[in-house]
Amino acid sequence: MDAAALGRFLRDHFPQVADDYAVEAVAPATVLRLRVDDRHLRPGGTVSGPSIFALADVGFYLALLARIGPQALAVTTNCAIDFMRKPAAGADLLAEARILKLGRVLAVGDVLVRSDGQEAPVARASLTYSIPPAR
Repeated sequence: MDAAALGRFLRDHFPQVADDYAVEAVAPATVLRLRVDDRHLRPGGTVSGPSIFALADVGFYLALLARIGPQALAVTTNCAIDFMRKPAAGADLLAEARILKLGRVLAVGDVLVRSDGQEAPVARASLTYSIPPAR
């Protein structure tokens, strides 16, 4: 699936969050933008951990769909995330997701999250997804 198809998939299957995200690129890594606004912030004006976690999870989900096609029932089976630094104030977040191993049943990969315009990562996540069996 290309960036436009992933965007349509997100709008069709997850309309409750689709406006939060924009697919920036698909290859060689899938890059997803979180359009940060006030509801993503925690006290102190920084992006909340749950918002960063969601960005990493959705980013990897879309990276997987870019490779296997529109399989809405692929699910997270494991995620570990390291929060490394405070995101830049007033900046969107970008998640760069890469698939490290794609099998028949499981996909494993990582996601680096950065503030837009910054090189240093805000967070790093390692994810495993379960791929539904073909019917």
